[in-house]
Amino acid sequence: MQIAGTQLLSEVSQELSALFPNIQAEDMQTRLSVIIGGYDIKRIEPAHAHPDVKEKIQLFLAGKQLEGLSKITLDGYKIHLRIFSDQMKKKVEDISTNDLRIYLSQYSHQKTNTRSGKLSVLKSFFSWLTAEDILPKDPTSRLKPPKKEKRLPKALSIEELEMLRESCKNNRQRALVEVLYATGCRLSEVQALNRQDIDHNTQSCRVIGKGNKEREVYFSFKAMYHMKKYLLSRADQEQALIITERKPYRRLSNRGIQREIGIIAKAAELHKKVSPHTLRHTFATLTLNNGADLVAVQELLGHENPATTQIYASITAERKREQHKKHLVQ
Repeated sequence: MQIAGTQLLSEVSQELSALFPNIQAEDMQTRLSVIIGGYDIKRIEPAHAHPDVKEKIQLFLAGKQLEGLSKITLDGYKIHLRIFSDQMKKKVEDISTNDLRIYLSQYSHQKTNTRSGKLSVLKSFFSWLTAEDILPKDPTSRLKPPKKEKRLPKALSIEELEMLRESCKNNRQRALVEVLYATGCRLSEVQALNRQDIDHNTQSCRVIGKGNKEREVYFSFKAMYHMKKYLLSRADQEQALIITERKPYRRLSNRGIQREIGIIAKAAELHKKVSPHTLRHTFATLTLNNGADLVAVQELLGHENPATTQIYASITAERKREQHKKHLVQ
């Protein structure tokens, strides 16, 4: 029997033995070898990724960079498209809708947001190629994103927020918590802040959000107090607002900020996952619960679509219903 046939026999036998543990292994192998012996079997080696895909990806990324997309967005595109290019063995013009369905189906076990993100990147890539007349037709046009899971954002209660504050062990930790909560900023927006960005007179600063859009955000008195306290405790010349604790001092990374918030949450013994984004959710939820205008909160969060902010308003409505049911005298 050929080497490829022997390998096939071995692999099929292992699979069948795992599926049917009571099967007679020797008898099964004998029967299979008789069947396989009548065929000329050749192992198909995986093909290399087609260079055309990688060339088109480079064009796409260069075009998007010229359009002013942020480094974070471009890096996200690079990661997703590199994985895609490694698996696609055809020229871009030969890639069909079914090819893309097969590619995306391998991620069916992942979360809806993850799968939506992968499809969104592919749609951006192929729609750009179509708009640039590189492709005659967009193969992603008939692909619909998976239905989003209707989960409400998990915000901290007022009590949990206080527990987080009380669990801060140093000036940097407290400044981080207060700045993230008071401004409602995204992690990347706070990470990019510099000392000179803060206007101490208006207690505000301007940040660059998604889509390279600038907006003004505001600090609370607590945030200003703990931020000043943190800055006064530093003797370095680093321009970044939040820096590492040890020399050589440098801007604290996104991962470093996430780790720090995780440490504080663990010290607070909060029985839920707490991240920098949790504080953004908390800002939105508590301000709306306190009567803030929906449009104002939308602008403070930097949401382009009002429906995104409306999610937090629905939490408020739900709590109102709970209070009505709890306190209504029947």
